[in-house]
This record gives sequence, C-alpha cells and structure tokens, in this order.
Amino acid sequence: MSTCRVCDGDVVEFLDLGRQPLSDHFRSGPGLPGEFFYRLAVGVCGDCTMVQLMKEVPREKMFHEDYPYYSSGSSVMQKHFEDTARRFLKTELTGPDPFIVEIGSNDGVLLRTIHEAGVRHLGFEPSGKVADVARASGLRVHGDFFEEVSAIEVHESEGSADVVYGANTICHIPYLKSVFRGVDALLAPDGVFVFEDPYLGDILEKRSFDQIYDEHFFFFTARSVQAMAARFGFELIDAERLPVHGGEVRYTIARAGARRPSEALVRLIAEEDARGLSDLCRLHRFVADIHGIRDDLVGLLRRLKDEGKTVVAYGATAKSATVTNFCGIGPDLVAWVCDTTPAKQGRLTPGMHIPVRSPDAFATEAADYALLFAWNHAEEIMAKEQEFRRAGGQWILYVPEVHIAGA
Repeated sequence: MSTCRVCDGDVVEFLDLGRQPLSDHFRSGPGLPGEFFYRLAVGVCGDCTMVQLMKEVPREKMFHEDYPYYSSGSSVMQKHFEDTARRFLKTELTGPDPFIVEIGSNDGVLLRTIHEAGVRHLGFEPSGKVADVARASGLRVHGDFFEEVSAIEVHESEGSADVVYGANTICHIPYLKSVFRGVDALLAPDGVFVFEDPYLGDILEKRSFDQIYDEHFFFFTARSVQAMAARFGFELIDAERLPVHGGEVRYTIARAGARRPSEALVRLIAEEDARGLSDLCRLHRFVADIHGIRDDLVGLLRRLKDEGKTVVAYGATAKSATVTNFCGIGPDLVAWVCDTTPAKQGRLTPGMHIPVRSPDAFATEAADYALLFAWNHAEEIMAKEQEFRRAGGQWILYVPEVHIAGA
C-alpha cells in the first residue's frame, strides 16, 4: 500500500509488470553498463479512485536532451493537433490579445498553427532537441518543466493565459499538486485548462496493457479527474472521447463555478460508474486478461520460430518496452524492429536489446510476419506498407487479443 499522489489516500496495488527499463532509452550497443531498471506496478486509490504507478521514475531520466519522440511523426496526429489548434482559435483564443501555454509542446506540432494565426503562445518543453525543432519554426519555447514556480514566472512576464493545454503530458507528471498551483497562478479567471491523455476505460476494454510504462504515471477517468480538479479549487466541465493513441479523453477544467458542466461529462461519469472502472474486481480481471495475452503472444512467436518463419516488428514505441520486457521477447523471437525515428535507428530496444533498423529494411528484407507495436497507428501503417502484404507478409497484433490481421 502506498499514498495517492493526488489526495494522500491509500493506494492498493493490483498489477505488477515486473522489472522494466526506461521506455525511451535506446542503447548504442550490448553490454554497456548503467541501464536503469525499476519495478513497474500499478495501484488504485480507495478515496479518489485515481489509478497510478506505485513508483516514480525521476523525470530527468525520461525527459532530457536526447528524448527521441517527435509528435509530428504521424500524419494522423499532425491533423489531430492542427484541428485542435483551430478549435481553440475559434472558441477560446478570441480576445484582443489571446495567450495559450502548452505543457509539453514537443516539436511544436500544435503551436505552429497557433503561431501562423498570429496568436501569442509559449510552450514548455524540457527535452532539448525536440524543443530546438520547435524554435527553428519560430515558436516560443521555455526549456523547463511546468510547475508552480515556472508558471508564476511566466505570469509575471506574460500575464494570464486564456488556455493552458497539454496532450499526452499531464498523465506523465506525478507532482500534479504543483502543476495545479501553477495553473491557478497562470490561468485567466474565465480561462480553461485542457488536457488529453490515455483513458483508463479504453485500456481496460482493449486490454492495452502496453499503455502502462514509466512515462505514464496516472491513468485518468472522468470520475478521478473530477475529484482531482475539485481538490485544487477547479471544476471539470467537459470530457470528450478521442480515437487517437488507442483511446483518449480530452478533459476541460475551469475555475469552480465559472462554466456549466456539459451533458457529455454527465453521461461519461454515469457510464464509468456503471462499468466500475476503479473496482478492484474489474481491475483484477484486466490483470488476468493480460497474462493470457502474454502467454498467447509468446506461444505464437515460439511456434513461428520452430516453423522457420522470420518475424520482425514495426514501431520501436515507448509502449513496446512494456510488451517485450513483460513477455521476455528478445532477438531470438523478433529479429529486429523498424522505426522512422533516426535517433532510434542503429540502436537496441530498452531491456531486451532488439536491433532497431530504418524502414528501408522493412521494404527490402523479406519477413514472414511483422509484430505491430505501433498498433494505435495500424490503419495508417498498413495503408503505407501494402507491399508487405502483397509479398505474403502478415501482421501480428496483440490488442485486444493476440491475432493475425485478416486471418
């Protein structure tokens, strides 16, 4: 039992995914010293229902100068963020001198549209190289973590923000008390704090246990976010289901009493209560499901190996570290994994040390099967890699269960 990072209540552990490495630490060679491991376990707070990791990995180990994830790498996500930016420009950034602050602005995929509209903006991005990409596009980026002190500094120099926004960022931050104090200091009286993150409801339904890794500290529901917002003097006023990244929810928070909660929020909370998302019995069923997926996936890969088939993987994603290390999948079962990120190519995956190669290898070297780690981009990837299927290749997926696509 541990203490909730939001309300200080008791957290009961329900899942142990074992010894795990940093999900985005791609090593340049085998046998190098100093690979960091930690125990990846998850619990639920009995008071506020927040699902969270039992152990915090220091933020400097995850988000640093060489952080290899770039939000612009997917055309689907580019369009998603462009649409989100246009929505803010129509609904929230309409005053005489509007101002938006993004927490975890990455390479500026959202702020570019804001900048092109001539709207004042500032991104918080502590990962140096991706922040430099944003700056090269003319964007204003503060190379620090967002917390109470840094938010107060921005307010003193820039004034109040109409929108504080974060995408796939807020769930990364264990110190949410400081974040909310920062939002309180920075947000205009009628402003909104908007964030979108993986949704616990989708993770349980799809059995997408690979959404659980070091960077994802919290697993939100509308009910737990509602309780969290109220604890810090805010109010959850809307929750919108999103199809991206395997299922997310966009939460909109305002100062208490400033805006009326939406009907969509009321419906989602009622649905969550009916499904019992935070009930230990439901969570234990999820644990049994993912142990079954592990057994089925490893069994399939071993059978294919015995048959002399070549299996590679597609997408050296952060979440694939959870799959390979929990399941014990190494180069003996998956020869290599291709990825479009140059910083990962020529390196080894975290923990299990599968070689990472460029997409050229996928196009030129025959493989019988491809294990799709980037399953949340399945439609986009399969449309792009039709030649693989025409050559007789088959895709292996493990969400919501182990299966061969089209088989």
